[in-house]
Amino acid sequence: MKRSPMPRTPLYDTLASSGAHMGEYGGVETAAAVTDPASEFRALVSGCAIYDLGWRAKIELTGADRVRWLNGMVTNNIKDLPSNRGNYSFVLNPQGRILGDLYAYNRGDSILIDTERSQVENLLKLFDHYIIMDDVEVQDRSNAIAAIGLQGQRSPEILKKAGIAIPDLEPMQVADLTWNGIALSLTRMVSDDFLTFEIWALPAAMPEIWKTLVAAGAEPVGSDALEKFRVMIGFPKYGTDIRERDLPQETQQSHALNFSKGCYVGQEIVERIRSRGNVHRTFHGFVLNGETPERGAKLQADGKEVGELTSVSRIPAAREERPVALGYIRREALERGAKITYPGGEAQPAKVPFSIAS
Repeated sequence: MKRSPMPRTPLYDTLASSGAHMGEYGGVETAAAVTDPASEFRALVSGCAIYDLGWRAKIELTGADRVRWLNGMVTNNIKDLPSNRGNYSFVLNPQGRILGDLYAYNRGDSILIDTERSQVENLLKLFDHYIIMDDVEVQDRSNAIAAIGLQGQRSPEILKKAGIAIPDLEPMQVADLTWNGIALSLTRMVSDDFLTFEIWALPAAMPEIWKTLVAAGAEPVGSDALEKFRVMIGFPKYGTDIRERDLPQETQQSHALNFSKGCYVGQEIVERIRSRGNVHRTFHGFVLNGETPERGAKLQADGKEVGELTSVSRIPAAREERPVALGYIRREALERGAKITYPGGEAQPAKVPFSIAS
């Protein structure tokens, strides 16, 4: 059976014509590397990096019951979201296992869901299954709303230089703007240590926005550098670090959970875990000493399996690349300070974001 071609992002031609190395990420074709992933990584950390978010998808919910219905589907509080504010949530099955993750934004007369394109098909099927007598309409808007990201402390400076007015945005707040006759939305993402913005607009407008920001000093980066940055800050990716086997509290993403919002699918399990105390395993960072393992490498302590590595990367530090990983480990092994090994080396538990100072 002939496979259908992988979709290309609205910025594909712009990136390819600039000499970027193209590849697959999140179910679409986009830039894997524009120049050198190590220098692109440094732009993400301390400069102003610009990157294609064509691997993100947008789903729009309308109808009179949309707020009540979605509030009963996800782990965070949707019913009390102010206009043009958003939050991060998990979608669970009745057994409390994670079926997907998403950001939900209250856009006044609709709710806009942002998730990875690779999750869209499953989420749409799940939504359709749970909409029974509810006045809720679900529309995939992924081909109508494109996005780019800006990351780094110089991002506000670059946005202003490009002529894009920056309101005083709080994390997960959206502002609707007009720039050079183009309607766009600017949002600031949640990060305690890094400054991240997203720009949403019609796909046809994205090349002009991209080129203007690059001319203003933003450094284009590809998905290879983004993956290094993601691992460095310790942000789990659904399908890689968060799987259907995992429970919400195991992931350490407490900002995805609200314990006073009322009932939702899987809520009984989440509440039971909270009332009984901590889970037996937890998501954690590791500095690796030894060979760089493959994703899925098992962790051991005292000859017994105590966890696994779900993401492995080599991040540029001051002197050399540092092998690091994200994964799950049994809490008892972590708390007693056991020596943790993997085939080919030792995994030293470490807080995230990982230090790149030495």
